[in-house]
Amino acid sequence: MQGENAGPRTARRAAAVALFLLAVFCFLLGRLFFIQVFGFERYQKKVLEQITTSSPVAAPRGAILDANGVVLAADRTVYRISVFPSVVAGHDKNGELTGRIAAGLASVVSGLAASKVKDDLSHTTELERTVVRATDKACADRVVAWILENGFTAYVAVEAVTARCYPQGTLAAHVLGFTGSDGQGLYGLELQYDDYLAGQAGAYVTARDSTGNELPSRYSAYTAATPGMTLCTTLDVYVQAALEEQLETARIASGAQNRVCGVVMNVKTGAILAMATSPAFDPNTPFLPNTDALEKLNANGYLPGSDEYRAEKQRLLLETWNNKAVTEIYMPGSTFKTMTCSMVLEDGAVTDINEGFYCHGSLTVADRVIHCHKREGHGPITFAEGLQKSCNPVMMTISARIGCDRFYDYVKNFGLLEKTGIDLPGEGRSIFHAKSAFSELDLATASFGQNFKVSVLQMITAVSAVANGGQLVTPYVVESIKDAAGNTVYSHETTVRRQVVSEKTAKTVSAILADGVAGDGGAKNAYVAGYRVAAKTGTSEKIGDDPEARIGSCVGFAPADDPEIAVIIVVDEPTSYVKYGSVVAAPYVAGVFRAVLPHLGVTPVYTEAEEEARTLTVPDLSGLSMTEAATLLSGSGFTFRFEGQSGSVTGQTPAPGTVVKRGGATVTLRLGDGEPKTVTVPDVVKKDLGDAGTLLARAGLNIGFCRGDNWLGGDRMVTAQSPAAGQVVPVGTVVTLHFPYDESEE
Repeated sequence: MQGENAGPRTARRAAAVALFLLAVFCFLLGRLFFIQVFGFERYQKKVLEQITTSSPVAAPRGAILDANGVVLAADRTVYRISVFPSVVAGHDKNGELTGRIAAGLASVVSGLAASKVKDDLSHTTELERTVVRATDKACADRVVAWILENGFTAYVAVEAVTARCYPQGTLAAHVLGFTGSDGQGLYGLELQYDDYLAGQAGAYVTARDSTGNELPSRYSAYTAATPGMTLCTTLDVYVQAALEEQLETARIASGAQNRVCGVVMNVKTGAILAMATSPAFDPNTPFLPNTDALEKLNANGYLPGSDEYRAEKQRLLLETWNNKAVTEIYMPGSTFKTMTCSMVLEDGAVTDINEGFYCHGSLTVADRVIHCHKREGHGPITFAEGLQKSCNPVMMTISARIGCDRFYDYVKNFGLLEKTGIDLPGEGRSIFHAKSAFSELDLATASFGQNFKVSVLQMITAVSAVANGGQLVTPYVVESIKDAAGNTVYSHETTVRRQVVSEKTAKTVSAILADGVAGDGGAKNAYVAGYRVAAKTGTSEKIGDDPEARIGSCVGFAPADDPEIAVIIVVDEPTSYVKYGSVVAAPYVAGVFRAVLPHLGVTPVYTEAEEEARTLTVPDLSGLSMTEAATLLSGSGFTFRFEGQSGSVTGQTPAPGTVVKRGGATVTLRLGDGEPKTVTVPDVVKKDLGDAGTLLARAGLNIGFCRGDNWLGGDRMVTAQSPAAGQVVPVGTVVTLHFPYDESEE
């Protein structure tokens, strides 16, 4: 019976196994069909990912241009020199090879020390070390020749790489910013517009089998990089250079301890023509401290290489990189009085600019005695004079007429409670009183620019609203953006945020400021011959450890009747004998206007007095006959005299190229072998220009100025002369007169 039952059971088991195997086969067949038909692309991708490698193709970074197409930043090809420490170590038994490589590289790479190469080669666990990050082709060629000559191809390599270059050096460094070693923007426009400038990296994909052999090309792919876009900015390299020159001069003259900054802005559009901070840094080598930072670093006495040294170095670098005009805030001081006067005129609190006031030297507000900068008082003074001479009691009196709420609203409307919206990173936020707590005392101090802080950019934007007829515009730096094909993908349009005051009010305030500069106002040092400049100076306190610390500033615009540009210069913590904005800032604002307005095509219009005071450059007349010399000088504004009877010109005084005052300028010409006549220089110190000019003209001498044309601001006396009184000099010699800048306390 058991034998009879075994057969069917075995058959059933075999059938079950066969059925199971058939099911498994069908499942596998179905799965294989699904993979082959429906999952083909997915699994093909997985296979290719396992056998392929992707090499990135860097995208060329876009250029940054000034308004006239001058390149401010661009990529360029440089050469990286590297060594292979682990390879050298494997072939260097006694250090001889290391010494040969170090000495050889130092001999062909200018400025490279052999000790630096030895230090890099000492990292024997590393495959590669960069010795020189970027050098030029000539140096790279020398290194390649040296490598081949010595058979060092396994130990030293030269590689062409792309690096960011700033061909204008330090010019506009704080606006441009810089990139990191990976090419990403870190500061300034490089950071703000990094997405546009960076482009999109490409890739080259190759496939290899398990033994490393390259597979057919159908498994390879190439994706081209998309170049970065070009930024066309509003900056003008000429204007930028003029501003930076004046800032550097102001910083040195004032002994500023906390840097100096300035902005030049188109008042109608908000375009930034120039923006700078002094001292500057070189964006080509941003991680190297500038001279000023290096002096501070060394003065701290930290041991180089110590943690304290590295921390201080980093702090100084961060301070150096910050765009002071955008990121920092300060108390504007009396420059804010331009806003105060605009408010009260617009509100009708003052209807006559000749309305009389009386300044006793102080005013009591809420049981607090608040002084004028002129402690003895201005005495009788009009509204217009109150602005021109920067009278605090006048400002406190007129602001009280409109009250706290209206004053606060105007501060807000002038954009001083919000960021300007400029297209630069890190814009600082102003600090002002809360409206709910804005008291009568706060109103009084705010009326003359104390006890609140704004940015330099906010201040020039607010003043530009007065200059352009009352419109608050948004400042900006990038005019347009273009792709690699030259197509414009972005174009800026002027943004008017609001009408702050009426055109009538704006023109009235502008005229008051301009009359003050041309007359006897506190901003007279901002005067520029041939141009009507409106300006206001300020000297504000700094809240901190040093009670004597001050900030001197000046903001102005020109031509006052139809303004084109505004200029602001802020000097932080001057240490010179005079710290007032009228001395440490106003003359340098004038210097910017003097250089920039002709460049922008603004034609000077001289008054009769200005025409008389203009300067002439003496031409070279050597070798000319009497007739030729007389003909040349007759139409050039010079008078002339001859010494000798005949022959050609053999000598002249003043010398060719000398700059002299136009009115009465006389050239003395010697003919033949005649000896020059001499005179004794009279003493003109402590005399005004009229008396000094008369004495010098009688002696046959010419006049030169060391202060440009600033003497026209008043009847200031000569403080020094060169040559000194009593010296015997040839007739026609130029006597340079020194006039002081006005030292009014604002």
